[in-house]
Amino acid sequence: MARTPRRYAIHLFLTGGHHQEVHFNTLEDFQNWYGGVLNAAALDTFVNVPISDLTSEFLVLRAGSVQAIRVEPIYGALDD
Repeated sequence: MARTPRRYAIHLFLTGGHHQEVHFNTLEDFQNWYGGVLNAAALDTFVNVPISDLTSEFLVLRAGSVQAIRVEPIYGALDD
């Protein structure tokens, strides 16, 4: 029986060696955000990254500062 992830941890690796971890409830939520905001923005424009389940909390960064993204499924109980 296949397990279903409870949420997804998205690791953003930024220029200058910085790292930020954000969470999305479903993989489709992440794909919609990535395709609609990060991937569609010009490299020098600011984009909002939702950093928690609260709708008013964002990390603002330039789209070009994201060097790599790692998607990690989370299966266990709440860890925050």
